[in-house]
This record gives sequence, C-alpha cells and structure tokens, in this order.
Amino acid sequence: MPWATTLILILAGLCGSALGQYNEEEDLAWLQYYLRQSRVSSYNYVPYYEEESPAYAYSYPSATDSEPEPEPEPQQAAPWRCPQECDCPPNFSSAMYCDTRNLRYLPFVPSRMKYVYFQNNLITSIQEGAFDNATELEWLALHNNQISSEKMGKRVFGKLQRLERLYMNNNNLTRLPGPLPRSLRELHLSYNHISKVPSNALEGLENLTALYLSHNFIFELGASLKGLKSLILADLSYNNLRKVPDGLPASLEQLYLEYNYINAIPDDYFQVSPRLLYVRMSHNSLTNQGLSSNTFNSSSILELDLSYNRLQKIPRVNTNLENLYLQGNQINEFSISSFCSVVDVMNYSRLQVLRLDGNEIKRNAVPPDAPLCLRRATVIEI
Repeated sequence: MPWATTLILILAGLCGSALGQYNEEEDLAWLQYYLRQSRVSSYNYVPYYEEESPAYAYSYPSATDSEPEPEPEPQQAAPWRCPQECDCPPNFSSAMYCDTRNLRYLPFVPSRMKYVYFQNNLITSIQEGAFDNATELEWLALHNNQISSEKMGKRVFGKLQRLERLYMNNNNLTRLPGPLPRSLRELHLSYNHISKVPSNALEGLENLTALYLSHNFIFELGASLKGLKSLILADLSYNNLRKVPDGLPASLEQLYLEYNYINAIPDDYFQVSPRLLYVRMSHNSLTNQGLSSNTFNSSSILELDLSYNRLQKIPRVNTNLENLYLQGNQINEFSISSFCSVVDVMNYSRLQVLRLDGNEIKRNAVPPDAPLCLRRATVIEI
C-alpha cells in the first residue's frame, strides 16, 4: 500500500472515520494540499501587514483535481520585506537595524522605513539612488563606517524630503554631502577629513537646529552659517580655523570653537545672536589686541570659556555672565572693572564660577572691593 494511503488511513482512524467511507482519490488530493500548507508554514517568518500582499503567491488544486499543479516560480521580494542582512522588529515596523554586521554595502531599504541604522560597519560607498525607494526616511545612521566623498552619489539624499537626522560622523568624507533635504534638523559630520565648507554648502537648510563638524580639518567656513535661521548649536571645535565664522544666526544658543587657531574676534561679533548662552573658545590663540572692549559684553551669555589662550588681561564681560574660565593664560592683574563698571550695593556681577589658575596673577592682587562686586561667586580659583 502506498505510504500516502497508509497515512490517510491512520488519520481517518484517529478521527473516528469508518474505513468504508475512505475515498482514495479525494483524500490523496487533500494530502497534497496539506503537505503544501506545511511547507509554506515552515518558511522563514516575516511580519505580515494587512495592507500588503505576501511576496509569494501559491495556488492549490481543488479536491476534484486528479493531477497536482506545478510549483510556482519565485517572484521578486515585495518592497516591505526585510533584507536578510538586517532585523526589522514586528512591533516597530518602520525601523530597520543593520548595524555592527561587517557590511560592506548598503542593503535594499523597504519603502515603509522611517528609521534605518547602518552604523559600525565597513561600508565604503553609497550608490546613486540607494534611498530613492525609502522616501519616508526620518533618521539615517551611517556613522562609524569608511564612506568617502568620491564614492557617494551626487544626489543620494535628494529624494529624502522628510529626513530630519543624518549621522555620518567618523567616516572618510572630504567635503559636505549634498544637496541635503530642507527638512534636515540635525547634521552629524564630526571625525571626518573635511577641510573646507563652501558658503552655499548649507544653503536652504532653514530647519537645521544642530550642526556637528568637530574633529575635521576645516580652515574656512565663510558665511555658511548665516542662512541657518533655526540653528541652535554649532560645534566647530578641533579644526584649523584661523578666524571666526562670518555672521552668526540670530537663533544660535551654543557655539563651540575650542581647539582652533583663532587670534581675533570682531567688535560686536556676538551681538547679532541675542539668544547665545554658551561660548567655548579655549585652546586658541586669542590676545587682548585681537579683542575689542565690548567683544564679550553680551547680556545673554551665561558661560564663557577662554582658557588656554594668550590673554594678558581679563576681558570685560557682562554682569549677567555666570561662569568664566580663564585658566592657562598670561593674565597678570585682577581688574575688577572687567566685571563691574560700578561697584555698590545695587551693581554687582552674577558670576558664580571664576577660574584664573595657571596665570601669572598673585593671590594678593585681588582688590578689596572684589567681594562686593563678586558677591554671588561660589568658586574663585587663582
């Protein structure tokens, strides 16, 4: 007796069916259907979405068919299917995790994706059109790879009109990628090999709030920041800048320029940014000759770091300043007029932290009216 018939008899006996009711031709057709269903159910799991159809369409013979139909030809994977190199969690259907997998290329990005993570791989290039299908992308993480500017498509981000965050720090870029979508809010390009930022490189990015360009080789920025109307944070530290950027945005709150070669700041440079709170310019080449009397007299600045420069005198600061770092300079006198133009009960500095250690000033050089002017100071180091 054929093995299929034997299996049918066993199943019929378990279900309480009478052997006399057994029809070999009909049950053989049912068995073929059952075996095909089992083969389908053992296929690799892929999340199913109600609005999408399966990638493979199977047809089964009816109970009256005497011959099984041929196997269907595999079709191209549907656009919602997750690449085998990555993970697409069923409970987070718009995210694709392809990080830390030694990938040397970019897998296909399904159209439904909003958050895609390719960081910590060995990717060296991004081909033109790599993201043309994924126009819903909002976050794109490509940091910690080996991507070079020469191996990037010229308009690789051109169709990502919803992209808000682009992470490409720690790669081999020698220039800013572009053009970039106007929707961008954060641009991370630190730890690359960028040496110049053309004035039009960031043109049109009116929604950009954070720009990270630290640890590059930038020697010129020009007026590239001026048109960034929403910019809040600009990190330009650890570069080769010889001068400050031309024209800061009015929206700027945090400016980081430490570890450059800046030796001068124009008069009223910070006045155009009335919201500026934090300015860090340590480890530059600033001298008192390169500063005007009102360079740092901005009422909005709360923290000012001028440590490890070449200053010989304490620059004048606004009475609203709360933290001033001047250690590691060449300052040899304590001028109370740098903090208070008038010293009395009603006029005093809001300064809380003052660092003057590592200078040439002596402790006994502190004027007697310093406690009255700096009455709010909790830390003064000389």
